[in-house]
Amino acid sequence: MSSETMQIGEVAARTELSLRTIRHYEDAGLVTPSARSQGGFRLYTESDVARLMVIRRLQPLGFTLDETRALLDAMDRLDSGVHLLPRERARLLDRIRGFEQAAQHRVEDLRTQLNRAQELADTLAGRLARR
Repeated sequence: MSSETMQIGEVAARTELSLRTIRHYEDAGLVTPSARSQGGFRLYTESDVARLMVIRRLQPLGFTLDETRALLDAMDRLDSGVHLLPRERARLLDRIRGFEQAAQHRVEDLRTQLNRAQELADTLAGRLARR
């Protein structure tokens, strides 16, 4: 194995995803190992790790696998180096912009939930302190 690739265990440690989750994302078509070792082990690159990090960051925001796939497809097309017609490029950028806006909205919702949870924890701590 070269220093440019890593096995699934190292990828799991770096991404904080389980081996099972990484394999599930592979089965779902979200990520594909860049290579296989002579022994058949999955080999990943930094680019694969970056892709898994995008997926990992989308999951707590409630994006579905289909939504994740749509975002990754748009990113892949933009990053492919293939010449895109201006209309196609604009469409892909609009798709990514929509995901960015949705992510911002979901982050705000999570902040609200977190603030409410913190208020509850503070209230309970206050009750306990008075006892």
